Amino acid sequence: MNMLHFEVGPDGVALIAIDPAVRPGQLGTAAFAAELGQAVERVLADAAVRGAVLTAAGSGLAAGMDHLGLLGLATGGITATDASVRHAAINRVLRRIETGGKPFAAAIQGAASGEGLEVCLACHRRFLVDQPKAVVNLPALAAGLIPAMGGTQRLPRLIGIEQALPLLLEGKPVAPAHALALGIVDAVTTAHELVAAARCWVAANPGAQQPWDHKGYRVPGGAGALAPHASRTFAAGMAGIVKTTQGNHPAPVALLSAVYEGTQLPLDLGLAIEAKYFGQLLSGPIARNLLRTLFVEKAAADALARRPAGVPKSRVASLGVLGAGMMGAGIAHVAAAAGIEVILLDATQEGAERGKRHTQALLDKDVERGRSTRGHADATLGRIRPTTDYADLAGCDFVIEAVFEERAVKAAVTQRAGAVVPGTAIFASNTSTLPITGLAQNFARPEQFIGVHFFSPVERMPLVEIILGAATAPATLARALDLVGQLRKTPIVVHDSPGFYTSRIFCSYIDEAMAMLEEGVAPALIENAARMAGMATGPLAVTDEVSLDLQQHVIDQARADGLPVRTLRAHAQRVIARMNALGRLGRKTGGGFHDFPPHGAKQLWPGLAGLYPPAAVQPAVGEVRNRLLYIQALESARCVEEGVITAAAGADLGAVLGLGFPSWTGGTLSFIDLVGLQPFVDECRRLAAHHGERFEPSPWLAERAARGAPFHPAAGAPDPQPAKD
Repeated sequence: MNMLHFEVGPDGVALIAIDPAVRPGQLGTAAFAAELGQAVERVLADAAVRGAVLTAAGSGLAAGMDHLGLLGLATGGITATDASVRHAAINRVLRRIETGGKPFAAAIQGAASGEGLEVCLACHRRFLVDQPKAVVNLPALAAGLIPAMGGTQRLPRLIGIEQALPLLLEGKPVAPAHALALGIVDAVTTAHELVAAARCWVAANPGAQQPWDHKGYRVPGGAGALAPHASRTFAAGMAGIVKTTQGNHPAPVALLSAVYEGTQLPLDLGLAIEAKYFGQLLSGPIARNLLRTLFVEKAAADALARRPAGVPKSRVASLGVLGAGMMGAGIAHVAAAAGIEVILLDATQEGAERGKRHTQALLDKDVERGRSTRGHADATLGRIRPTTDYADLAGCDFVIEAVFEERAVKAAVTQRAGAVVPGTAIFASNTSTLPITGLAQNFARPEQFIGVHFFSPVERMPLVEIILGAATAPATLARALDLVGQLRKTPIVVHDSPGFYTSRIFCSYIDEAMAMLEEGVAPALIENAARMAGMATGPLAVTDEVSLDLQQHVIDQARADGLPVRTLRAHAQRVIARMNALGRLGRKTGGGFHDFPPHGAKQLWPGLAGLYPPAAVQPAVGEVRNRLLYIQALESARCVEEGVITAAAGADLGAVLGLGFPSWTGGTLSFIDLVGLQPFVDECRRLAAHHGERFEPSPWLAERAARGAPFHPAAGAPDPQPAKD
């Protein structure tokens, strides 16, 4: 056997151990099913073997699912029927474990996630090691799928539908004590006792049988429409799903349906229903988009796939952060949390100390909520040294400038820091809009200058946009990527341009909302259409969060730099200038497009109706939705055309992780592929005819549509836009 180790002990109990080399996701493959099936039949056929303990030779029972393999099937055009039988072989083996007549126990030595937990649920008894990292969960929904190895059927039968549904819908990890209390596992033991306890149980329970295989079995708490919990779990549950997903994600509805239908039938029929819904999802576009962007492409970015070859790996020991405002303080916090010593420099000592207090507040909250210990929090805080003295940067091997978004201010701090940092140090600007090539002129070694654009709040936002200036050396890119990896963030790499990539997409979103506001489209319609499309935040709300005076400053700087008219956001500059004149700058002043009362929820400012009277006839919500989505996708395509971003994966990751573009689309370029290039171009032309030339697709995009060259080719097809730097 290649994936399993099999041995029978003197107690007559077989130990079936999964090899540590088995990758996450291999548990659902035909190869694993064949090996496990052979092992199970050896147990059942040998009268001297009393039963078996299934465990892992490593730390856990191979977690997760085969995202890459599933993506290959999804992009290869698999049918719903073929997808529904993908797990048929392993499901037959799991049923053989349950019904073969001998006891099987799972000894879970670490995390059991996804397919790993589904294998354990088929065992008659589950033992879990008592360690913080030994969590169990079923997170398939995050990939646009549902469990396909019995998770939607066995877990509700084991602990009841009402307790199982939140675990299935949310996919959150469950700690050992909670898993025991819920009944997901039957015992929690020390690592030393784990396998021995499982062996002992197998030896003492020769007639083990799953509850659902007993005659007269009923799901705990009931199943179907007449169950006491039905109105809460199914009726209210479906309403909650529709409200949360706006109908954009089919997987939660499929999961609820699989549980509802399957738990009213014998398990084997329930498994068939589960397989049917899994097949529909895997053969559909939403799972393909989520698998590609949030799992396969994100994993590649996290592994620093864009890192130049031949450059030795590096680690930052000491990081200088210039500017202790919200962004600089956030960067200091994540760096200190990653074990990096931080010099946090500001114009005043009070400003620098205030930046450090930002980290203290976050750490105190973590301690209060049990996510960290006081000792760990104190050690993290101790790594941040607030200062006003540039000489303190002399030992830094990487410096990030995060001061006000003004060219003169950035030039001044860059020059002062450049005079004292070591000659080997990398200097980065956290600018979101100012071209890196120009900023690099203020540093003596422009080849060691790069853009490293974080997103706010830094401690929560996973994306970092790395911008290459004209002189940036490959070694500088490699070291910047290494730092992002140290900080456990996800990088994308883009080329220098006004606004780079993410700011251009963001600005197109805001500008279109302002255009509609000027046209008399109701503010509530604009915000609600954005949320119904799946945007993380409405355009008026997000502008309030980033503040309107900052938006005004960005526009003023772009005008002063003589940037092309298209980049000046004609609609936004008029609306934002008007709001600035009124002193309504967003959340920080208590009011912008929304009012922010000291107590209670924010609400749209009633005064907007006076500034921008609503039109007598309002557009359909679908029209507003399309304008907001299409303008961002079109700007993303323009960035590819202009060479600002050359990897479709990076474009999609940047849009979803950095800007909150709807995850169901897979990102801006995946959205174009989802619509279809020619239909997308046709709709853009229609929008241009009704709303302005900003929607007009370029000849490049029209030609690409005519030859049918998607941004993400199907499995096996050549990539029409290969990634390059």
